[in-house]
Order: sequence, then structure tokens, then C-alpha cells
Amino acid sequence: MTFAIRREMARNEWINSYLEAILDVGTSNKKRFESNSKIVQKLGDMNRKEPQEKVFSPIKYFVEEVVNSFDESDLYKTWIKVIATRNTRERSNRLENICWRIWHLARKKKQIVWDDGIRLSKRRDEREKGRNDAEEDLSELSEGEKEKSDAVTTLEPPRDQMPRIRSEMQIWSEDDKSSRNLYIVLIRQVQVDAYQVPASICSMHGLVRGENMELGRDSDTGGQVKYVVELARALANTEGVHRVDLLTRQISSPEVDSSYGEPVEMLSCPPEGSGSCGSYIIRIPCGSRDKYIAKESLWPHIHEFVDGALNHIVDIARSLGEQVNGGKPIWPYVIHGHYADAGEVAAHLAGTLNVPMVLTGHSLGRNKFEQLLKQGRITREDINKTYKIMRRIEAEELSLDAAEMVVTSTRQEIEAQWGLYDGFDIKLERKLRVRRRRGVTCFGRYMPRMVVIPPGMDFSYVLTQDSQDADADLKSLIGPDRNQIKKPVPPIWSEIMRFFTNTHKPTILALSRPDPKKNVTTLLKAFGECQPLRELANLTLILGNRDDIEEMSNSSSVVLMSVLKLIDQYDLYGQVAYPKHHKQSEVPDIYRLAAKTKGVFINPALVEPFGLTLIEAAAYGLPIVATKNGGPVDIVKALNHGLLVDPHDQQAISDALLKLVANKHLWAECRKNGLKNIHRFSWPEHCRNYLSHVEHCRNRHPTSSLDIMKVPEEPISDSLGDVDDISLRFSMDGDFKLNGELDASTRQRKLVNAISQMNSMKGGPSALYSPGKRQMLFVITVDSYDDNGDTKANLEDVIKNVMKTAGLTSGKGKIGFVLATGSSVQEVVEMTKKYLINLEEFDAIVCNSGSEIYYPWRDMEVDADYEAHVEYKWPGESLRSVILRLACTKLETEDDITEYTSACSTRCYAISVKQGVETRRVDDLRQRLRMRGLRCNIVYTHAATRLNVIPLCASRLQAVRYLSIRWGIDMKKSVFFVGEKGDTDYEDLLGGLHKTIILKGAVGSDSEKLLRSEENFKREDVVPRDSPNISYVEENGGPPEMLSTLEAYGIK
Repeated sequence: MTFAIRREMARNEWINSYLEAILDVGTSNKKRFESNSKIVQKLGDMNRKEPQEKVFSPIKYFVEEVVNSFDESDLYKTWIKVIATRNTRERSNRLENICWRIWHLARKKKQIVWDDGIRLSKRRDEREKGRNDAEEDLSELSEGEKEKSDAVTTLEPPRDQMPRIRSEMQIWSEDDKSSRNLYIVLIRQVQVDAYQVPASICSMHGLVRGENMELGRDSDTGGQVKYVVELARALANTEGVHRVDLLTRQISSPEVDSSYGEPVEMLSCPPEGSGSCGSYIIRIPCGSRDKYIAKESLWPHIHEFVDGALNHIVDIARSLGEQVNGGKPIWPYVIHGHYADAGEVAAHLAGTLNVPMVLTGHSLGRNKFEQLLKQGRITREDINKTYKIMRRIEAEELSLDAAEMVVTSTRQEIEAQWGLYDGFDIKLERKLRVRRRRGVTCFGRYMPRMVVIPPGMDFSYVLTQDSQDADADLKSLIGPDRNQIKKPVPPIWSEIMRFFTNTHKPTILALSRPDPKKNVTTLLKAFGECQPLRELANLTLILGNRDDIEEMSNSSSVVLMSVLKLIDQYDLYGQVAYPKHHKQSEVPDIYRLAAKTKGVFINPALVEPFGLTLIEAAAYGLPIVATKNGGPVDIVKALNHGLLVDPHDQQAISDALLKLVANKHLWAECRKNGLKNIHRFSWPEHCRNYLSHVEHCRNRHPTSSLDIMKVPEEPISDSLGDVDDISLRFSMDGDFKLNGELDASTRQRKLVNAISQMNSMKGGPSALYSPGKRQMLFVITVDSYDDNGDTKANLEDVIKNVMKTAGLTSGKGKIGFVLATGSSVQEVVEMTKKYLINLEEFDAIVCNSGSEIYYPWRDMEVDADYEAHVEYKWPGESLRSVILRLACTKLETEDDITEYTSACSTRCYAISVKQGVETRRVDDLRQRLRMRGLRCNIVYTHAATRLNVIPLCASRLQAVRYLSIRWGIDMKKSVFFVGEKGDTDYEDLLGGLHKTIILKGAVGSDSEKLLRSEENFKREDVVPRDSPNISYVEENGGPPEMLSTLEAYGIK
């Protein structure tokens, strides 16, 4: 009982001391402010800019200590005590006020944690329900499975154990390297087996360049910049890879070096006679060119980057095709997106070009979101506002939808991080993988394949003596005879050695940012409290660069102040080095110093996603001690060059360090193992594994041919009556078929008859168009419906005004017209017939929200190539029962939601929604489908009375991009005519390089209320504010007003 009372008193004493410290800091800040007011005023009058540094806040530190370390009841008792003992002094009143406010913060944090727990519990239940639904469907054997099962039963005897299912993936071989020409696109984010493969990498944010990388300049320019640059170089040096493009954002801002504004930068020059093109950084204009944009603000410019990247890839594909493929374009072998923003870019590019997509997340938004919520310091709304976290999570979910493969560094990343996402379930993924290997149907369900490929490293800078001279020490280098040594001592060695009393002791090295998660304070405590370790070794802490601790961020300041206090507390002067500065180029010398003193490298982080420093240490023959949480488990298993410890256990840390330093045999064995196995983390090994997995993915990815229409050299007359040349046909090899829902031949006859009747009514011959001669596209995407979902009569005026406006421009005859709508092709034909609109004036009709394309100039034939283009991952018939079950929140009668048979097709499942029925929003419905492994696009149309479920890669915007590539028309030369609102895909139509003209008053009822919930991201996270590509035409504006807007765009 006495012990409990003492403990209670101790807790209250801690609270009281923290509150007193807050009061003291507040008073000193007030005095400091008053004394410096005149100085601040003088500085304000000067014409120079002062840096706005975020200074360390002791008040915030103490408040967080109180809120996070003590229970609400302790704070309440302290507040009661303060009230009981208060007096008239100002300090007493302030103490009472502060105590109450902190108590309120603690209660608020508790409520946030409680709400978050409920939310996570609901989400876990929904994920479990989705998995159970999927497993229930997968448990039903198809006819093919039953036959296989019967055959196995009759032909094979029973076995005690199930045979191991072996992967069919083959390791990338150099035997057939001469037959490859690969083009790879990496983005910071075509069957061409007879040619070398090109590739693309995409990495949008941050500052990316090949030399003198400014790593650590800001939070966007970190290790992933170095990773993607080295990956591009390494892939280009791999036999069989023809060209690698690293796509990033072009920045021409005075705030950064001019090199970031160069459109093209060569990363690696191929050897002469190799036939390879090398690797390049391609900088795509995106957003404001003269301003550096942080990653949180890049989201509205995603579609701009996609269109710019498409232009580049199409040009390169044409050029490579002319060089090595007889004029036929060579499309990227793979498109690889890095981080969330580039992942979304890669998803759009892969969907447009129909090539496999690979994703590397690096840092994941949902994991960060959960960690911030657990801290309880900031609300969900504030997190979303500050970090745009919901927009980032949706981009990562979309990337998972489109990705064929996800590259991770460790298994921990798969289970603990990607396992948080709706689009990935490790149990369901394994089950689907087994079914695919057995040739069994997956009922339209897909999960991306997660593969562990650790980042590669360039070991060319590691000197031979680093791996051979195992018995070297510093006696000959820093001893009395050091002046006789010809080789100069690295400056960083002298900077470190000046801290030590005895410079010849083994050096324990820790290298990290001054971040609380790196757990440096626990390492210091373990070292300070272990007398044998202190007597045996020195400790070197490389904690970034600093000038003034008070000018650093709060978290960094707290860590560094704690380090200095612990050094003083344990009297570690002369035993611990903590230099203020070091260069990136000096890091190898720091590793060498630790290795030559027969020291140890330690990474005591609470959780380490990968642990690149552990590999670097192995390259220099330096044994390691590392956290057992995260990536180090896989690294140590592969290299066998050190020990793993619990980062929370001080005794375990000191024991492991002492064991490695004191046991010379163990130290030498770990050193030997690290040097022997380090090749597993080399770039050649990384690229070999990477390309093997990509090739395995391509074998499952049905890549259809994407041809670019050849433009005739001679001009064609307006009549175009004698156009039969195959070069003017949209597809040279593809067969066109009508996409009917029941009887295609009957449906085609009806459409042809309807068009023929329209032609006969006009008394004119059937005209044919040549999209290959078009130089510009006018795309009409006005979603004009009444409350019942019927097309409004004003759509006729919109179409005719747009066509009249085109006739007033100098480009008459060179402008193509596309009608993009959520209606079916039958409804479009009926609408044009009702309003006497000449359907033949359109070059293409995009129907059912972008799932089908028809060509009036080819007798309304459907584009079969486009159908095959968007087919991948389309669940088809497996979707029908699921979508009817999930779409409605409360199904009162059976006819609330019904299949809209007349609008259904092989690529669109249309559902009719009765007015007043509550249906799930797009974001909610998509989440539930993802949890069940179903990948598709969802669009509410016809004033929310219809739900179109279409393939993942299909949309109205993607259909226009497809046409622009096939017809050779730059998206910059496209003009979209839209209303002020529309279907739930309306936002996609506003972004990109195309021009957008918003016709005010053209739309009555819309469907956007069913797009997403209020707590999700906002429109400004999708559509750029004040975009120069968006203009308005006032209500009732006719051709003159439209022409004036076009002239403002430079279209005359």
C-alpha cells in the first residue's frame, strides 16, 4: 500500500515539474519577445529575406510528455489540487489554466484513439467479409476443375502430403540476349521478343538528376531518388535492354539548380557497337514550371504528366520501331511507378498502352495515416488537410488495381504495410496464385503479385584493400609515424578522432537521421551502462548535419538534446564522437574507419523497413548488430554477417555489441560472410531477378497490338467517296464486330438499317471520314439529363453549336468530332434520330462511359481492338451477382436495383437504380469490390439513375487518349466541351493537357453526389485551381462565344 502511495506521489511530482517547466518557458519566451521586438521591427524594414526556420519548442515537448506519459485521471487530480491551492498570483492562475487545457488535450486524444479503434474494427470486419465472400465463390469447382479432380482421383494414389507447386518463372538468361531489344519506362513512375526491350521508370516528385544528387535537401528528395537513378543505369547496362527512360517532373525554378529544367539528361552511355541506346532522365512539364511543388500539391497535375509522358513514349516507340522493327512501334516492355503519385501515372499509362505495370511503394500512405492516428495528436481531418493522405491512399489503391507486380524490399513490407490496403489480401493472393498455376478459373478476381527484390548497390567505390586487409589497424595511419605515410588521412577521420581519448579502440558506428524512431538514445544508454563495453570500444554517432540545434525541427532537436544530456549523465566524454558535419562522399571513409579499428556497425531502429546501411557495412567488411523488426531480418539471413536484437532491450544491445567486439573469431567470421555474400545485393543480381519476374508477368498479361495510323501524303477531297486504301482504315489487322448483349447480328442489322434510313431521309450518300487527316479533336462530353435520367433536348443545341463553331475556324475539315457519353450505342442512335442530328458527322462515338468505341464512318462498327485493349482484369459475368448485392445500402424491394439489359454489353454491366433508393457511393462500392479481388471502374450516369460497371482500364478520358494515339493527334490539340457538372467521372475530364470549355447551364441533374464521402479527398486534389486549360462559356452562349474562347487558346 505504501509503495502504491509513493508511486502515485511520484507520478504527480512528474506532472507538477513538467507544468512548472512550461510556465518557465512561457515566461522566458515572453521576455525574449519583448526584448527583441525592436530588432524584429528593424529587420522587417530591411530588403533582405530571412529564412523561416521552424525552431525547437520546449513547450510542445513538455505538453507531449504530459499527454503521452500520464493517464487522464492523473491530470484530473493535478487540476483539482491546483484549484484547491490557488491564490491571486498570476502564476497560479496560469498554472490552473494550463492544467485544464492539457487535461482537455488528453481527453481529446483519448477520444481520437477510441474513434480510430472503432473505425479500424469496422474495416477489419469488412475486409474479413470480403475475403469470405471471395473464398466462398472460389470454393465452388468449375466443370474443368471437377474433371481434373476426378482424373487425379482415378489415376493417382492418395498422398499424405500435397505436392509442392513449383513456380514456372524462369531466371533471366543471357543465352538469348541477342534476340532482345527491351524499352523500359521507369516513372519516379507489345510483344517484342525478337527485339531488345525498352523500359520506363516514373518518379514524379523531388529533385532528380544523375550527378551530385541533393539527397536530404527536403523530405521529397531522399533515398528513393538515388535508388531510381541507379536502377535506370543498372537496367541499361543489362544485356538485352535497349533503352531505359526515367520520367520525372521538369522544374525551371530559380529556387533550384538549372539542371532540373533540362528536358533530357543522359544517365549512361552505351558501349560502342552494343546496339543499345542507354538510359536517360526525361523531364516532363507538369504544373507550374517556375515553381518547385511539394508532393502533397502535385495531385491535381497527375493527368498533365500522363499526357506529356504519353507524347514522349509514342515518339520513342515510333523511333525505335523505325530503327529495329520495320516501322512498327516498339512499346515499353514494362512501366514502373515509384511512390504513390508516380504509381497512379504508371497505372494510366499502362492502361492506355496495354503494357504490364510494376509498382514500388517506398513509403506507404495508409501506414503513415495509421501511425499518425495512433499518436492522437492530430485529427483525421487535419491529417488529410496537411498530408493529402486520402488522395495518396486512393492513388496507391488505384496503383494496386493496375499493377501486375509489386516490388518490395522485405517480407515485412508485404505483411505489415501492403496488408493494410483494400486491394491486397495475402491469403486471397496465395489462393488465386495456386489456382492460376493449376489452370483453374479465378472467377474474374485478381491480386497483384508481391515479390521481394532488395535494392541493389554499386560496389565499384569499394577498394580492393577494404575486402582483403582484414588485420589492418590505425597505428600506421594515425600513430606517431603518420607523417611518413604517403597516403593522406581522410579529413572525416580526424574530425571523428578528435573526440576520443584513446583513438585505437574498436569503433561502434551508428549512422542515421536524428529521428526518435532510430532509437539512438537507447543505444547510448546501453553503452553508458555497460562498463566492459565502455572500456573496450568507442562510440561514433553520425546523426546528419547541423549548425544550430535550436534551428532544427522539433523531433531532431529533441533527439540531439537527449544525446548531449546522456553523454553528460554517463560522463562519456572522450568515448563518444558526434561530429556536426559530414559529406555524402565521406560516408565510405566512415565505414572504413570502423572496419579498420575492428569495430561494429549498429542499427537500433525501432522498425527498419529495409536497412540499406547494413548492406553498405557488409561491403566494407564491417559486422553488424541490427533491430529484429523489419528488413534487417532478411538481410542478415542472406548475408549472415551479424546479430539481431530487440531494440527495446538495452541489455540485449550491449551484450550483442560486446560479443561481436570481444570475440575476434566471431568478428572475423561475420566479416568474411558479409564480403562473400554481398553479391546478392549487387545491381546486376537485382536486375536479373527484376527482369525474370517482369517476364513472368508478361506471360500472363495479354498484350494486344497498338498501331498508329499512317497519314496519307496526298490531301484527300472532302467527299472521300473513293477512300478504300487500307492505310486509312483504323486498324490494319483487327476484325471489327458489333458488341451486342444478346444477338450481335440482329443488333447490327437494326443499327445499319437505322443509319441507312437516316441517310435516305437526308437524300445524301453515306459519307466516310478519314481520322488520319484530322489535326484536332472536339470532344463533346456534356452529361445533359433530366431528373428521370432522360437526355435533355438542349444536348441537340450543344452539339450543333460546337459543330458550327468548328466551321467558323480556319481548321474546317481538319477537326474531328467525338461524342463521349454514358449512354449505350442504341440510345445514342435513338437520340440522334429524335433530334435530327447527323450521326455521320462524328468520327467516333464513345459509349457506356468509355467501355466501347463505335465509328460512324465505318457503318457504326465497334472497335474490337479497343475491346481487347480494356479486357484485362475484367471480371465479366462473375460481377453480376456481387454488384447487385453490394450496390444498395438498404434493399427494400427487388426492383429497387435491377439489371438494365438493353444497355448491357460484354464490356459494360449496366444497373438501373430507382429514384430515391439509397446506393453506395463510388468510393465505398469500389472499396468493397477491391476487398473481394474484383478490379473494375464504376460510374453513375443518367442523373444517378444508372450505374455502369466497366473494365478497370476503360473510361471516357482513356478512350480519347487511345484515339489520340491511334490517329496521331496530340492531346494538346483536343478540346473537351463539358457542363458545370455531370457523371461521377466528370473530374477526370477536366485535367490533362487538353483544353476544356465548360458550358454553363448545359446540365440539369448530375450524379456527383454519389462520387465520394465528405471525409474523403476534395475536388481541388484532382483538378488544378485556376488552370489555364479550363475556360467558361456563359449560359445561352452560342458559336460566337465559343469561338472567342477558342481564340483565347490560340485556335483560330
